[in-house]
Amino acid sequence: MKALVIDAPHSISIKEISYPKPGPNEVTVKVLRAGICGTDIHIFEGNMELEYPVVPGHEFSGVIHELGEGVEHYRIGDRVSADPSVGCGKCRHCRAHRTNLCIQFGGLGTTLQGSMAEYVKVSADKLVAIPDSMSEEEAAFIEPMACVVQAMNRLKMEVASRVLLFGAGAMGLQLVQAMAQAGASELVVVDISQKKLDLALQLGATKGVLSGNLEKELSLEDEDGFDIVVDVTGIPSVIEKAFDFMGGSSKFLQFGVAAPDAVIRIHPYKVYHSEWTIVGSMALNGTFLSAFQWIKDGRIQLQPLVSQVMTMQEAVDYFRGKRDPDFLKLQIRFD
Repeated sequence: MKALVIDAPHSISIKEISYPKPGPNEVTVKVLRAGICGTDIHIFEGNMELEYPVVPGHEFSGVIHELGEGVEHYRIGDRVSADPSVGCGKCRHCRAHRTNLCIQFGGLGTTLQGSMAEYVKVSADKLVAIPDSMSEEEAAFIEPMACVVQAMNRLKMEVASRVLLFGAGAMGLQLVQAMAQAGASELVVVDISQKKLDLALQLGATKGVLSGNLEKELSLEDEDGFDIVVDVTGIPSVIEKAFDFMGGSSKFLQFGVAAPDAVIRIHPYKVYHSEWTIVGSMALNGTFLSAFQWIKDGRIQLQPLVSQVMTMQEAVDYFRGKRDPDFLKLQIRFD
């Protein structure tokens, strides 16, 4: 079968690899759509600590192609997606239901063959059946939406909070919708792309600000700052600047993925004196079904976030080329 393979940082191609035969309690899924995530870009650029070669991809939809021994409740041809994360099940984090912090945390596209291939093998207990009302494109968003649900659970946002969010990419725009649904009052979004800001306004933001106009548009002389400030960029200079817009008892959510060696400066006196709360959110943790339900019931608009559905070769060209800052989610089709 054909798959996208990252042999080493900055080296990606289409290769023939072995078909993943399902073992007991496993299924092999014929992939229909596979989303390209920022994590996949980090792997391609060598910013992740893992072993190469890697078949990337962890957000996908497809149909069951083959059932392993002992699989119940599913049939060949069922439309499905799957939680791609895998923990050891034995460490103190796994035993405390914090699987995303497992000391051996991994999954599809990192420690296991990912979904940017014609077929992918998954454990049957990770599957969710997709209703006819949900498109393949929407179903491939369940995993990233599960990361958003995890962030919202970690943040514990209060109704009518004033929110400032940096980064209106595909993940940022899912967070915008989640926060609008959860009752944010003012919801200001900052980005370098006017096109993305316009879409943010359609999806629940109350104001869009180009990053170059930040100081002009968001003067805090008469304000106490925002209740919640969110970074979805992972850019150290942006993260550092974001703290300037926090007020008393504000919460800061670090959602964007920064490089492992990235460093920022922060004033500990402000953390102490203003009683700030700094929250991190990494991946998903038992939130896949919640995300599925949110999407199934039409609470989150996802089709506007799909900038392009491309072939495998187009995906190779995308990884290797210069990326359009206006692009949101790109998905690879295998049907």
